[in-house]
Amino acid sequence: MAKDTTENAIEVRGLANRFGSQTVHEGLDLDVRRGEILGVVGGSGSGKSVLMRSIIGLLRPAAGSIRVLGVDALSGRAADRGHVERSTGVLFQDGALFSSLTVGENVQVPLKEHHPELPESWRYELALLKVKLAGLPADAIDKLPSQLSGGMRKRAALARALALDPPLLFLDEPTAGLDPIGAAAFDRLLATLQEALGLTVFLITHDLDTLYAICDRVAVLADRKVVVNAPLAEVERFDHPWVQEYFHGPRARAARRAATGDAGDTATEAG
Repeated sequence: MAKDTTENAIEVRGLANRFGSQTVHEGLDLDVRRGEILGVVGGSGSGKSVLMRSIIGLLRPAAGSIRVLGVDALSGRAADRGHVERSTGVLFQDGALFSSLTVGENVQVPLKEHHPELPESWRYELALLKVKLAGLPADAIDKLPSQLSGGMRKRAALARALALDPPLLFLDEPTAGLDPIGAAAFDRLLATLQEALGLTVFLITHDLDTLYAICDRVAVLADRKVVVNAPLAEVERFDHPWVQEYFHGPRARAARRAATGDAGDTATEAG
C-alpha cells in the first residue's frame, strides 16, 4: 500500500444518506486535518452520528466518496476495510462496553481480533497499559462495567478505543451524562492524549465547554450538509440561524469566558 502523504486524515465528498423518504445528508463535504481535534455539532436530527458511522464503515451511504488515511473507505476491498479498522478507535455515546466482560477483557477484544498471535500475557499487559493511559487505576482492569462510575466507564471505553494505537479517534458525545468536573477532566485527558500520541480526533459533542477548551476547528451540520468547518472565531461569525443561536446564547458566552479567562460579560450574565 502506497504511503499516504495527504494533509487530510478524512476526506468526504458529495455524501448522501437516506432512510426511506427521509434524507439526512445531501452533497455533504468534509475535511478532517491530520493531528487536529475537530468538533462536530448540529441540531437534533442533523445526522452527526450517521456521518460518523458512514466514515467508519458501519453504514453504507447512498452516494458520495469517503477516504480515510488515504484509503477508499467504500471500496469494499478487504485490505482497505482492514486498514481503516486497524487505524481507527471508536468511543460510542453509551460506551458500548460488553457488560459480561471485565474492563481488561473489553480492551483486549480488538487485540484478539487483529492480533490473535499475541500471547495472552502480552494482551493483558497491553490492556493494562491502555487502562492506565485512559486515566483509570490499575485495579479497574479486573472490574466489570457495572462496578464503575459513569466517568470511569467512559475512560474504559476510551482505553478500548486506544487498544490498537490508532492514529484516528472517533468519539460520540464522550462527556454526555458526566458532571461538569468529570467532563472537564475528560477534556483535559483527551487533549493530553492527542498531543502526546499525535492523534486526529473526530469529536461529536453538544458540550460548548468542550468545543472552546480543546477543539481546533468546528464543523456544523445543518441543512443536510456541513455549512461551515473552521476555527471557532470564524464559526461564531458565520451567518446561519442555528449557528448564531447556538454560539451566541448565554451558555456559549460562559464557555467562551471559561476558555479565555475573560470576565467581560460576568455582570451581564449575572443580571
